[in-house]
Amino acid sequence: MRIGIFGGSFDPVHIEHIRVAQAAIQTLGLDKLLIMPVSSAPHKTGRTLAPNAARLEMCRLAFAKIQNAEVSDYEINAGGVSYTYLTCRHFRKQYQTAELFWLVGTDMLRDFPTWKQPQDILENVTLAVCARNEKTGWVEQEQAAFYRRFSKRFVCVGYNGADVSSTMLRVLAGAGESLDAWTDSKVAAYIRENGLYEIPNAKLALALEKPTRKAHTLRVAELAAKHAKKYAVKEEQAISAALFHDCAKNLPPEHPLLRGFVLPDEWGEVPQAVAHQFSGAYLAENVFGVTDKEVLGAVRYHTSGKPNMSALEKLTFLADMLEEERVYEGVEGLREAFEKESPSAALCRALQETVGFLEKKGVAVYPLTRKALEYYENSEEE
Repeated sequence: MRIGIFGGSFDPVHIEHIRVAQAAIQTLGLDKLLIMPVSSAPHKTGRTLAPNAARLEMCRLAFAKIQNAEVSDYEINAGGVSYTYLTCRHFRKQYQTAELFWLVGTDMLRDFPTWKQPQDILENVTLAVCARNEKTGWVEQEQAAFYRRFSKRFVCVGYNGADVSSTMLRVLAGAGESLDAWTDSKVAAYIRENGLYEIPNAKLALALEKPTRKAHTLRVAELAAKHAKKYAVKEEQAISAALFHDCAKNLPPEHPLLRGFVLPDEWGEVPQAVAHQFSGAYLAENVFGVTDKEVLGAVRYHTSGKPNMSALEKLTFLADMLEEERVYEGVEGLREAFEKESPSAALCRALQETVGFLEKKGVAVYPLTRKALEYYENSEEE
């Protein structure tokens, strides 16, 4: 008997999860594929998962029509942190004579040496690897590295997956966008009907933006969500700040929603390119009911920056500058800093780039931005 185990947060389950399952059953000749949502994944600490019951139900909806696929509640019922080596021991004991396969993507394959008790895992199961946007030749390279490390080989699932992530779906759901293109239609309906991942009034705020601006906002939110853990920021806050950050960008000062708003004057005249951060924070609080002061601060300073920014403010500022369709001289170096350097170091580089660009164009630099740059050039913050 050949049994596969496909673990993950499935938060939410998406179309690539479904396609990987189908490919694994077919190419590995599986008699059974266990789809197993985690209780609490060790590598995803810091992010609150959707309720266990909701993730189980979404998996049941998504995999209902796939022959030989079966949703398992084993890790959820076990509770606590889900460690793969303990789960593998359990199923080895349950299926003593079966060939067991543990499904992973290439991203998790490369991370596998950091898992708890990886050698123990390989005593009980064979890794079955599904590529994700990989280039030709990746198998030989990864297989050689894996064998050097563990004296074991993995097997390949015959499918090269597209770059779809649950993070992206949480952002889209938070923005009130349709998920029908990215997951099973019944899963999409379940998410919508139960308000999973919803950011209150984000859809209304995004309706104020032009289509190109809205697309930018969604990219900012996804990038911020992906880096929330590094910045020790709650993912929901990262998404919220990003979804509201440009809500006033396309509104004229005389718009009825801005009645009562006054620009601050403590840092001098506010340039037009900066004004929308202040009006955006006003809208977020007074029109869209945002009460989280950290989120409001991130919206308020996402263009100018300021001295002593919070982690969420830094993250929003950088994600706005570095989302994938931003194109300008120096952006790749800043993206590398965003990935590899500390938040304050990456922010300092971004502020230097901003000030340098404005000075090169002969445009006056907003005094608050200069203060921010001076602070981080002389700061010992990590």
